[in-house]
Amino acid sequence: MNDSLSSDVIILGGGLVGMTLAIGLAREGITSIVVDNSDPATQTADGFDGRASAISTASWNLYTNLGMADDLEPKGCPIEAIAVTDAMKPGRIDFRPEAGDGSLGRMFANRDLRVVMYDVASRESAITFLPKSRVTARERGAHGVSVTLDDGRLLRGSLLVAAEGRRSPTRDEAGFTPARWDYHHRAIIAGLTHEKPHGNVAWEIFYPAGPFALLPLLDDEQGRHRSALVWTVSEKDAAGALALPDEAFLGEVSRRMNGIFGELALSSARSSYPLNFHHTVKVVDQRLALVGDAAHGMHPIAGQGLNLGLRDVAALVEVLAEGMRMGLEPGDAQVLKRYERWRALDTFMVSGATDVLTRLFGMRGRLPSMVRRLGMAGVQRMPALKRFFMDEARGMSGKLPALLQA
Repeated sequence: MNDSLSSDVIILGGGLVGMTLAIGLAREGITSIVVDNSDPATQTADGFDGRASAISTASWNLYTNLGMADDLEPKGCPIEAIAVTDAMKPGRIDFRPEAGDGSLGRMFANRDLRVVMYDVASRESAITFLPKSRVTARERGAHGVSVTLDDGRLLRGSLLVAAEGRRSPTRDEAGFTPARWDYHHRAIIAGLTHEKPHGNVAWEIFYPAGPFALLPLLDDEQGRHRSALVWTVSEKDAAGALALPDEAFLGEVSRRMNGIFGELALSSARSSYPLNFHHTVKVVDQRLALVGDAAHGMHPIAGQGLNLGLRDVAALVEVLAEGMRMGLEPGDAQVLKRYERWRALDTFMVSGATDVLTRLFGMRGRLPSMVRRLGMAGVQRMPALKRFFMDEARGMSGKLPALLQA
């Protein structure tokens, strides 16, 4: 096959960040080709992925402005409060928004996000989606970019965007050198049903071995209360935790949450993934931009990974649209530099903060625990400081692209 396709932008990676970028560009009249090696039918199948994502206020504004909110609204569970505690000991912080601020975010199963995203993208004539496709060659030059697929098709455009995730081959091939390290931990993911309602509260329980998060989901069709579990364990203990019989696994989970939800049951299979950190200060090169986990991967301790990628999307859409209105190409170096300047500080601050939190709450011993709890008790009594942390969590601080504003 020797077909040739052209667009303004070629996006490598059609996940939650890459495809949302294509939708944002389409709303500005910017054409894109999205290349992904996965099968959408598999990605949206029941039981494929038990992961869930906390969508911040700013990210919800993005989905609203891109016309996705109406379809997503009935699938998401509002987060009305966040409880942060050191091993369920006294001295926790309760984050609750003030009247008129709305929720702190919404919890969605990743599958539901994908279903809506694929449906919205399918209605955009400016998006050409090439699933189940593999890239064999990438070329970037003074006058454009080209991508060759394994079936012989040749794609041409002005800008190449790497949205392939943490193991981005495009980033690595371009010679970016991220700062990176391994936490030697794994996150165990599972869906839970439970006897008592969660009250729309997200729990972040810190243990020396790693954070233990309970994230509220909507009740299922049978009216059973549901939450998503993200349990961080050391790499050496992960295989044992995954191999536990269901009853023993649920007993360990219940013990770590002090039984606050009553009787538990599993609603999805258990899975796990390794936890590591990487961050690139430089996110652009000649006719190339990085977005999402291709540029920054962090610990899920604060649930900011996807939200940070969606902030990349909003900023890149804005600078490309404004540049093209001024007669510049999407791949113009001036346009890409503006994107890099806009995103550099935010990504560094969020990535750095999650790493510091991970190390701070991983310190063992009574004294570190007492200091942490005293600090949290102090924050609990300081409304201005709590407000600062809530604005950060909601993604509503700093200079926001238009797509992130209500």
